[in-house]
Amino acid sequence: MPTVAVLAFDGMAPFELGCVVEVFGLPRPELQVPWYDLKVCAESPEPLNAVGGFTLRAAHGLDVLASSDTVIVPGVSDVRGQVSEELVAALRQAHERGSRLVSICSGAFALAAAGLLDGREVTTHWRYADLLQRRFPAVRVNPDVLYVDHGDVLTSAGSAAGIDLLIHLVRKDHGATVANDVARRLVVPPHREGGQAQFIQAAVTPVDEHDGVAHAMAWALGNLARPITVAQLAAVACMSERTFIRRFKQQTGTSPLRWVISQRVAATLPLLESSDAPVEEIGAAVGFESPVTFRHHFSRTMRTSPSAYRRAFALS
Repeated sequence: MPTVAVLAFDGMAPFELGCVVEVFGLPRPELQVPWYDLKVCAESPEPLNAVGGFTLRAAHGLDVLASSDTVIVPGVSDVRGQVSEELVAALRQAHERGSRLVSICSGAFALAAAGLLDGREVTTHWRYADLLQRRFPAVRVNPDVLYVDHGDVLTSAGSAAGIDLLIHLVRKDHGATVANDVARRLVVPPHREGGQAQFIQAAVTPVDEHDGVAHAMAWALGNLARPITVAQLAAVACMSERTFIRRFKQQTGTSPLRWVISQRVAATLPLLESSDAPVEEIGAAVGFESPVTFRHHFSRTMRTSPSAYRRAFALS
């Protein structure tokens, strides 16, 4: 099993750690793929204080962290403080031996302190972005995205964006079908683009019979193979186009047509993995007008071509 190490530290907020444990630590034999061997690591074997008034003790030290296949840093205790030399050395050792380094929220400060973000575009929680840029000027901080994937080093924004990045890792390792199953168990969206905006005015909106945007989104998901216009979506939502666009942006952080495109791309992933249908037919099946349009939007969203994705993730 591939090993995943997550850093625990004194004064940590438990949510990000819990997300890592939920995704990588629970056994999932029903998925029938080699799941992960999760190791919770810390600099000290002493009990660690967590926000909320409880303590926890990590079973492993930094030596295990440095030797793991994937290393996740879910935050730092103080974004203005210094990262210990021991942790810096462990992160550098892990990177040198080919480990995949991942940060959630303020964890980017630890990766930056180790010099692993120099010259790269990265992200962190929007409230820390300016400070990260000032403290580490060799890093290019983008505060407007959910996560950034460089292959060997990945960074994400705040807590919920960390979940998006963790599901993204599962997708890279095991494909869309497995990632969708994990997301379904977590009751979270199976795929959100890393380039989606961090700051959403209404991050969680109740879905009820009066939520026109939600009805329009549900209608669109059921009609991806058809041409979809903003006018149609607004009509389903019983709103003017101008009002619909504004409310859609408030609730999702993106535009209606960009959201439709991302849903179409997401719908092609299981088809690319599990069928031998030509790429052109798969694109047409989810509403892309031409193979050129499909390849353009797929490459922009997934940072690879449909054919390359199929070669990497096709089910054996």
